[in-house]
Amino acid sequence: MSDRTAGSYRICPLCEAACGLRIEHAGGQITRIRGAEDDPFSRGYLCPKAVALKDLHEDPDRLRRPLVKRGGVFTEVGWEEALEEVEAQLLNTLRLHGPDAVAAVIGNPAVHRMGLLAYFPRLVRALGTGNVFSASTLDQMPKQLSSALMFGHWFSVAVPDVDRCDFLLMLGGNPLASNGSMWTVPDVKTRLKALQARGGKLVVVDPRRTETAALANQHLALLPGSDAYLLLALAATLFEEGLVKPGRLNEHLNGLDELRAFVAPYPPERVAARCGLEAASIRQLARDLAAAPRAAIYGRLGTCTQRFGSVNSWLVDALNILTGNLDREGGAMFPKAAGFAANTLPGPAKGVRLGRRKSRVSGAPEVYGELPITCLREEITTPGPGQVRALISVASNPVLSCPGGAALDEALGQLDFMLSLDVYVNETTRHADVILPSLSPLQTPHYDIAFSQLSIRNHARWSEALFPADEPDDWEYLLRLTALVQGRNWRAPVAELDDAMLAEELARSLPEAFRAPVRAALGDAPSPARLVDLALRLGPYGDQFGRQPGGLNLDQVRAAAAGIDLGALQPRVPELLRTPSGRIELAPPEFLAEAPALAAALEEPAPELVLIGRRDLRSNNSWMHNLPLLAKGPERCTLQMHPADAALRSLSDGALACIEGPGGQVQARLELSDALRPGVVSLPHGWGHDQPDTRLRVASERPGANLNSLLSDGQRDPLSGNAVLSGVAVSVHSA
Repeated sequence: MSDRTAGSYRICPLCEAACGLRIEHAGGQITRIRGAEDDPFSRGYLCPKAVALKDLHEDPDRLRRPLVKRGGVFTEVGWEEALEEVEAQLLNTLRLHGPDAVAAVIGNPAVHRMGLLAYFPRLVRALGTGNVFSASTLDQMPKQLSSALMFGHWFSVAVPDVDRCDFLLMLGGNPLASNGSMWTVPDVKTRLKALQARGGKLVVVDPRRTETAALANQHLALLPGSDAYLLLALAATLFEEGLVKPGRLNEHLNGLDELRAFVAPYPPERVAARCGLEAASIRQLARDLAAAPRAAIYGRLGTCTQRFGSVNSWLVDALNILTGNLDREGGAMFPKAAGFAANTLPGPAKGVRLGRRKSRVSGAPEVYGELPITCLREEITTPGPGQVRALISVASNPVLSCPGGAALDEALGQLDFMLSLDVYVNETTRHADVILPSLSPLQTPHYDIAFSQLSIRNHARWSEALFPADEPDDWEYLLRLTALVQGRNWRAPVAELDDAMLAEELARSLPEAFRAPVRAALGDAPSPARLVDLALRLGPYGDQFGRQPGGLNLDQVRAAAAGIDLGALQPRVPELLRTPSGRIELAPPEFLAEAPALAAALEEPAPELVLIGRRDLRSNNSWMHNLPLLAKGPERCTLQMHPADAALRSLSDGALACIEGPGGQVQARLELSDALRPGVVSLPHGWGHDQPDTRLRVASERPGANLNSLLSDGQRDPLSGNAVLSGVAVSVHSA
């Protein structure tokens, strides 16, 4: 057996941990999947999802040929015939109704496909549409917004330096199930246990005793939706008790006095009842944070999917600053990615621009180039100039992932035309007129463009395709679609199209004198690899095309068996900062303007029963429910409820319950659990595989209930546009 056959290296594409794998295969068949012990980042770790890569690659439901809908029925065709259908219908919509009549939406799986990340923005620019949506406004936009306003760039996100931390406070995150979120941290359980073994402390704040909370030294069962008040009270305590100590960051701060005034009205004694915690416990938590030698605060999904998601994200980093733990070893630190990170490149500090346009119907502001995905449904169904009449969906299933999913499902049926790039005919893509199939992850090479910017250790890793491609790759389809929209010859050789795109990229990023030699150094083989090589060579560790001998390039990364270790995180302030002032903005006016809303919400009575979501290690995303290895075992789409709440409603364990929310109602099997605080129920996201005309045979056997059918698509954080998915009032009764 060749070395490649004995165990080919692969970066796992199934969650944010991005672990390195060794995949043994012979005769086109996978024989074994194990952790890559030589991976400098993941060090041999793998979880059950990685082993399920075999199921995904071999899934008979996975699309392998383009589909065109004729007479309401999908028919397999060749890629040219599929694109001819797109040409006829999409160009007609653009010609008759203008660019905003075409919307584009991209989903979470795209982050694991370098071709999609690199080429999708080019298609969007060619379309010229303002109707761009993504899954970011379902889970992470508040964190990106707060990072952008405080530090000057959307991806200047501070992550806990867990391997050197002594005190980790975690709010609304459950990395033992998610493997990290906006925090690329493989084998997080071992790392958290190591923190405790060296005398450190893990504190988890969550309404549910999650898998991570069960491991913690302390669990605080906060009332859902009150994170902002807890964070305000922690900051108020630090100021009140003289515990503020920014350390060396003090000379790089703007707005310390403004922050002090903002948090002063919220001492622990005022907010304790709203938080469902004792005031003394809040004060002690603030003192523990201030006293810890090296501490970090991490707020994740549960803190973002609230009305005050952006305020929460801001206050998390503000507290890291106030305790002197931002940008220091063992605190919250900024990765220095080898490529694609704008905060590593020289240039003027421009900061970010917000609200350059607003959505047509609700007037929701654009953030980071996109509109809230919860606006998509109304943009389709509301007549008038700019009405969305065609949709391009890429690796996205908003019918299951977006609030108001049932209404969006109905709206998609009203489109004049829909094109999807996906691996499945799912609840969303079943509405498409054309589906272009994505390859198996094992048929395409990969470099982590996004996750290297969120990693707990700096590294550069590349994985080659394990199996030959039997259809065009995503980036090839996107190249041709871009040419089609631009009125160019989309049938031209892909090398010709890619060369034109590369020339445009070099024109944007390099002075004219350097373009020809750089272009020659990148070679002639068309693929995203040339963009990766360009990013690595111009990056902070790069060879600068010969100006830094011994520096990094793609050939070096490819030659390393499992990637290159670029070292532990290091302090990066002030070189990281891209704000116009060149300083950390501790009190952005956008957040200070939320003061009246925070004061008003504090006086509102708490609902009797509220809903939160949850994740399971085996079902992070809806499409994983079609993989037999991950789908087996106990039923996971259950409504968890505290026994006391069930007794009040005469409900018993295992009974079928009806849940009603502002967006509708669903039914789910009841699972009694004292892991939830009374007054809180929990339903996992990503389920609802009971729609007709899908091709998800395994998932449809245990369809589960669609959490998002309970939620309204009109509730969102007004700053970031992020959907409100947590702390929503519901009622539950017997079905």
